[in-house]
Amino acid sequence: MSETNETSTVRKPDRRATLDAASPPAVFWRYWAAATVSDAGTAVTALALPLIALTVLDATALQAALLAAAGQVSWLLLSLPAGVIAQRVPLRRLQVVLDVVRFVAVGSLPLAWWLDRLSYPHLLLAALVTGAATVLFDIGNSTFLPAVVPARQLADRNSLISGTHAVTETAGPSAGGLLVHAAGPVGALLVDAASYLLSAVLLRTLPERRPGARTGDSAFRLMREGWTYVTRHPVMLPCMLWATTTNFVCAALVALTPVYLVRDAGLTPVQLGLVLAADGVGSLVGAAVAVRLTRRFGTARAIVAATLAGGISALLIPLTTSAGDAYWFALGNAGFAFGVVIGSITTRTHRQTQSPPELLSRVMATVRFVSWGAQPLGALGAGLLATYAGTHAALWTVCAAALLPPLHLLTVPVGRRRNLV
Repeated sequence: MSETNETSTVRKPDRRATLDAASPPAVFWRYWAAATVSDAGTAVTALALPLIALTVLDATALQAALLAAAGQVSWLLLSLPAGVIAQRVPLRRLQVVLDVVRFVAVGSLPLAWWLDRLSYPHLLLAALVTGAATVLFDIGNSTFLPAVVPARQLADRNSLISGTHAVTETAGPSAGGLLVHAAGPVGALLVDAASYLLSAVLLRTLPERRPGARTGDSAFRLMREGWTYVTRHPVMLPCMLWATTTNFVCAALVALTPVYLVRDAGLTPVQLGLVLAADGVGSLVGAAVAVRLTRRFGTARAIVAATLAGGISALLIPLTTSAGDAYWFALGNAGFAFGVVIGSITTRTHRQTQSPPELLSRVMATVRFVSWGAQPLGALGAGLLATYAGTHAALWTVCAAALLPPLHLLTVPVGRRRNLV
């Protein structure tokens, strides 16, 4: 059954109708600037937060994994209601508030360190609060883009956003390594706190989006509609399962990386930042060629081929055993990120263009509830495996599992045809 046939009975109103005014190109660029500033700060924190746990608080491998899981568990707990909230409240106002919440949560860590009161529970709480605010923020953001960009431009705009995100992932860890070296991991968090504040200022300049959900329906019914649409869809369901497996592996790898590279391989913070920057390089290349590859070879074929190549590349990662051969980790991480980004851009664009507008926020929430909800499980699983089998053995297991997402797609009909639609 084709996507068009499935949704032919659903009225598709103008995607811009929920905004108070017409959206000129400048609206997109302010939206892009806010996301970029926030991402840049978050990329610094991705390095600084685990380093605080490992070097300042002397955390164990399991505690480091729990910290990673704390920042991601809200995808499992809040994604479905977040889709309803994003429809029922003024979106820009909500996101400004969420940026301020993240500013306070991250900014409290340097203050506590300065007062000599920083503790592991405080670090864990800050990760939980920031993660919860990020869930609401990101789901709202994913529904705002189709309202300001014509459907024909969504693939290119998603590619630009992913490419920009890749640049921040490339420069962020490198800059973070230098900041950690100069000011310590706690001082580096001030950059992320400032980024959330600047993002809030930029977001206040965007037009407000009026609530779009039917006020007479219960939240449970609205969530069930989104869940039913995705789980009965012949394309979105297998793509969601691909994303779930991919995110599980990504989260497990992220949880193991700082522990393995700092304690087992002996990298300094600056060297760690440079190695982590390879992830951004792979993402940037993937974002740059994603649209070109999908147009030439087909969307389904491009996802399978790119993620299969990425899974094979991930097997290079555990070959690193010291700072002298850290290039294996960088090469494998870049190749894996290349495949993940191509799959992410392509499946996200498919959801944004093929979902009925009145269901879009709940479709995005359902997919993220399942796929991003796997992240805390991946991080926790990696921590437990590292505790009982050793970090290197856990790393080999996780990298081998990177082959599972493309192999899953090859077992279902959508993965064996040229295009998703």
